[in-house]
Amino acid sequence: MTGTDIGDIAPDFRLPGIRIRDGQTEHSEFALSAARGRPLVLAFYPLDASKVCTEQLCSYQDQLAGFRDLGAEVWGISPQGIESHEEFARAQGITFPLLADTAGVAREYGVMLAGLAVRRSVFILDGAGAIRWKHVAMVGLTYRSAEQIREELRRLFPTPDAAQTRYALPPPE
Repeated sequence: MTGTDIGDIAPDFRLPGIRIRDGQTEHSEFALSAARGRPLVLAFYPLDASKVCTEQLCSYQDQLAGFRDLGAEVWGISPQGIESHEEFARAQGITFPLLADTAGVAREYGVMLAGLAVRRSVFILDGAGAIRWKHVAMVGLTYRSAEQIREELRRLFPTPDAAQTRYALPPPE
């Protein structure tokens, strides 16, 4: 597959990742198919610790409670390895999962730029795994703010049933 459109079922994947919880690093494998039942924000970003990526992911972290209030979870995905993600997450206080794209998932989602870099992109998936909204940046310096993404979540899922969110999210980190 060389890209995805709104309405498509998002390509499934299983990627290694980390999450910082209560100061401890949790190493896990994150499977998209295991995240069904609630909205999921997939944020593809080019590089840990770069200026724009840091601004972007820190803005999502600052609004993480707002995402949870809407029943959504956020996952960051980039090509760097787990060690880089852990260092970046610890330095910036990022507690949502950061996944290492070891399987070329960016290519499946159509956000690989000339086979060399990941285009800054955000996908909102519904509880059934369908892509309901996406933004793929033409250049690497623009991104959708946390508030813009939350507004899309509110528009797409005005009630919890609209997103197929029928269970409690994990407690805040």
